Amino acid sequence: MSAVLEKAPPAERTEGERRSWAAVFALARFEARELLLRAPVLFMFVLYAAWIGWSMRDAWTTYPALQDVDRLTQNGPLLPALAVLLCANQAVLRSRRQDTDRHFDVLVLEPWRRTVAFALSVLPAVALTALFVAAQFTWGVLAPGSVGHGSVGELLVGPLTVLLAGSAGVLLARVVRSAFAAPMLLVLAFFSILFLGAVPGNSDGSATRWLVPVIGDASTKTLPSDLLGRPAAWHALYLAGLALTLALAAVLVNGGRTKTVAAALVVAVGLGTWGAVGQAGKVPAATVAARLVATVNPAKVQPCARHGHSTYCAFPEWMPRTGTWAKVTDNVQSLAGGTAAQEKLLVRQRVDARYGMDGDGAIEPSTVPYQVTVGTRWGGPRVPEFAAAVSSVLVTGSEKATSSLCDGRMVTIMWLALAWQSDPLAELRTVRLDDSVTGSAIVLSPTNPMSMTSEQTTVVRELFTAGKSAIAPKVKAHWAELTAPKVTTAKVAQLLGVKAPTGADKCE
Repeated sequence: MSAVLEKAPPAERTEGERRSWAAVFALARFEARELLLRAPVLFMFVLYAAWIGWSMRDAWTTYPALQDVDRLTQNGPLLPALAVLLCANQAVLRSRRQDTDRHFDVLVLEPWRRTVAFALSVLPAVALTALFVAAQFTWGVLAPGSVGHGSVGELLVGPLTVLLAGSAGVLLARVVRSAFAAPMLLVLAFFSILFLGAVPGNSDGSATRWLVPVIGDASTKTLPSDLLGRPAAWHALYLAGLALTLALAAVLVNGGRTKTVAAALVVAVGLGTWGAVGQAGKVPAATVAARLVATVNPAKVQPCARHGHSTYCAFPEWMPRTGTWAKVTDNVQSLAGGTAAQEKLLVRQRVDARYGMDGDGAIEPSTVPYQVTVGTRWGGPRVPEFAAAVSSVLVTGSEKATSSLCDGRMVTIMWLALAWQSDPLAELRTVRLDDSVTGSAIVLSPTNPMSMTSEQTTVVRELFTAGKSAIAPKVKAHWAELTAPKVTTAKVAQLLGVKAPTGADKCE
């Protein structure tokens, strides 16, 4: 009889624990539903969806690189994170606003368990953010011509930012019982991000740069995924550890001073610290060396493929795109005359990777005869830019010779580059820096830009108006004269049968 009496109390405590945790999960479900149905949260998720549609609108025409798409998923979640922080904070303070705190003493839940429920209520918003991130990345994966590899660490930043914001809102409500504290925290966070971004030396591997949730890049160029040097996995660990630390700290200050909570808090702080130390490290020496090789001697790391007369060498992730480049090369070369029509070109992908994503250094023109540079981005204006690079090498013999070009050969170059397009005048506008089709302008190229005078622009427009079928035979017939050094624009116009300009060739 005494043995039965001794075993009864533990059974009662166990049953009470189960009821308490069941109540915690029930409250968490209720608060999660309330959080997701709050107007600010709904509005921000709708705005987030619209932002995804806007930011990915060109993915199907710009051949995305997945190592860029994964980072593109990080800014949008800041919208729901803002709303989750405010609404989670207000949810915890609801009982104070409605003066119902004194009634909680008769409920099964202890105060710290209610805090656990509020912290758990943020998880559905985190999961919904993860679905949005997955949808955005999948959109990029399915886009025609997508290349590269995404990073799980980069993709986790968005959901973890929402988790961090929700945990901060819960902790703030337990520490400062004022509805004005959360907006003030947002203002403080905003200026902290601005300050950390303005600190001199906050570039690749900077310790302070990675303390904020979302880390942007100073450059818009695309690098091979193994040359990025971003500590994405460490940063994700840092955000997860920081979010758990804030949530457990909220439980601790609200009376949850159990051994389990204390141990979990120590683990969370350890994870956050481990991630912070890992992300603060310098770019690995192997990555720095690989960047240098990719910049100054890409032939060492590039496979090549033969298409038609020409050879195409690219970084491994871009090899599926060589066929697309070959179509442009073939179209341009089909309009050329003389030996240029059968010239064996070497198309090599080049990028300045020495400074990672913190620099936008120009690619120097190649001095190798009949070598054409192609970049790591494609689609949109990159197509006529590459076509202009191909035509300029066919006309002058090398990219270096094109840099100082200032004569009528520019007309031949631009006609070869664009005449095969369905709307060459629109492509002319695209490839010029000022988006114009009149007057002088700078013509963009994968390496150094070219200069186009007002008279040359007028002649090129006249050639487009005359039509490809009328001009192509004349280009082939007079190829040697059209590509002769120092040929005037007026002479080129005369040979091709359009009105000659009166002004002399004078490049700005």
